[in-house]
This record gives sequence, C-alpha cells and structure tokens, in this order.
Amino acid sequence: MPLVKELAKEGEISMYIIMLGAPGTGKGTIGNEICKHYNLMHIATGDIFRAEIKNQTELGKKANEYISKGQLVPDDVTIAMCESYLDKSDNVLLDGFPRTIHQAEALKEYLANKGKSVTAVIDLNVPDEDIVVRTSSRIICSNKECGAVFNTVFMKPKVEGICDVCGSKLIKRPDDNPDTIRKRLETYHKQTEPLIEFYEKEGLLEKIDINIYSETTKEDTTRKSVEKIDARLSD
Repeated sequence: MPLVKELAKEGEISMYIIMLGAPGTGKGTIGNEICKHYNLMHIATGDIFRAEIKNQTELGKKANEYISKGQLVPDDVTIAMCESYLDKSDNVLLDGFPRTIHQAEALKEYLANKGKSVTAVIDLNVPDEDIVVRTSSRIICSNKECGAVFNTVFMKPKVEGICDVCGSKLIKRPDDNPDTIRKRLETYHKQTEPLIEFYEKEGLLEKIDINIYSETTKEDTTRKSVEKIDARLSD
C-alpha cells in the first residue's frame, strides 16, 4: 500500500489540517513543514487579508474597513474569504482560521457540503513564559524584501546585528517586549480556549508539547505532527 505521504501528494486523499497555537509557538514554521511533507496548500488568514486588500477585491475592501480602524474583521467576511480559497484545493492547511466557534461551525458545514471533513487539529503547546523568552529575544531584518528572522538566544546571526541573508541591519520589533507579549497571550487564551474545547469534543485535537530549548525543536515538532496526521489518515 502506498505511503500516506505519497497518496496525499498525488491527491488520492483529501486533507484538511488546522493549526492552533499561541503567537510565538512556531505555528507558521511547523505549518510550512507539514505543507511541504504532504504538498498542501497553505491558507494563512493574515496573508489572505493582505493579498485581498492589495488587490482591492470586494472582500478585501470590506476587511480593510475594520483592519484600518484596528477592529476585528467580522466572521461573515472572514468565512467568505477563506471559503473562496478553500474552493481551490481539497488538500489544505489552515493557519489563523477558524478563530471562533462560529467560524469552526461554518467550516464544518462547508466541508460537509463537499462530503469532506477536518482531518486533524494540531495544537502546538509551549508554556507562556517560554514564549515570552523566545519572542522577546527575536530580531528581524530591517530589509522588508528579506524579512529574515533571528534570535539572540536560540538562533544568533553569524555577525551580531547583521542579517546572514542580505547583510542589512537587524532590528527588534517595538511590540516584542515581555508586557505586550503577555497581553497577546492572555487575549489568545481567552479567544482560543472555547475552540480547543470544540475540537476536543469533535475528537480532532492533537496536542503537541514543544521544548523550545532543544536544538532539534523544529524537526521534533514536525515529526510528531506528521505521526499524528498519518495515524488519523491510516484509520
């Protein structure tokens, strides 16, 4: 029997993976690794909003009305935008959607209408104080076209203060300070706790505990995630 990975890459099976995890857990990094492993389309709401706003689509204009005021985009706009991307593939990884129970129920209904369902929900779990340490020591390339990310504790640049990739100056984001990070985490937990409970009841949640101090954190977390997904696809 062909490997699950090969069946996924050949489009013989459908996969809908949802990534959950607080800011700073490495959700985007691990999501990219999972996408490469299974050849999935990566649907990240942040990227979608930026693209739709840039292209001045109707949904982009609606979203920008709220984003420009620092307000949350309403569920109906977010759902419509994500569904337009879900129409493009039956093998996707969702990063940043759903964020609410209403969005989760809308996704369930959308997939059911296609005869599909969520494959697994990967919840990356890192202790809050570890996230504070990791994120508050993050530095980024000042060259926006590069955008490389380094860390003064976990992934130091070869030359202090200089980007390994393009040679530009490395800077620290103003909001990468402990107090702001803790507030972001508090907001995340309040918003996401009901979603975690929702997917636990659905029997879809796979919690991955992460040790950020390990030198093989990315590889270990990717391997554990793939093992959880493979087990579900093999059932």
